[in-house]
Amino acid sequence: MAVALQIPPNCDLTLGLLCLEKRPDATTVWQMRIDERFLNPAGVVQGGFLSAMMDSAMGASAVLSVAGQKVYVANTEMKSSFLRPVRVGDVLTCTATVLKPGKVVAFLGATVANGDGNLVSTGSSTYLIKERTG
Repeated sequence: MAVALQIPPNCDLTLGLLCLEKRPDATTVWQMRIDERFLNPAGVVQGGFLSAMMDSAMGASAVLSVAGQKVYVANTEMKSSFLRPVRVGDVLTCTATVLKPGKVVAFLGATVANGDGNLVSTGSSTYLIKERTG
């Protein structure tokens, strides 16, 4: 039985992610506005939300990297680095790129910048790719 895919998924809706661009090289560009739901007790964005943004963006790029195929992708590992604080009202832009495509495993990278263009986070991830039938 084929599983129906919800596009966009609930996780993207919860974060308020908006896909701005899908390029032919499988690069994707995403945006999200920060509100108080994403803050830690210190008043800055909790890093897990930045990681979730990068994971969604890189996952979309991983799917696009196997053009013409219907696939599922699963993040098998991820590294995130947080470079500067993000505050309420910031509009973040995440750009995900395919570092090395593959038929079974793909390697991706992502950067997140604030509205001033300052880099706030970087990430890298490995995605397992599985053919989707139906």
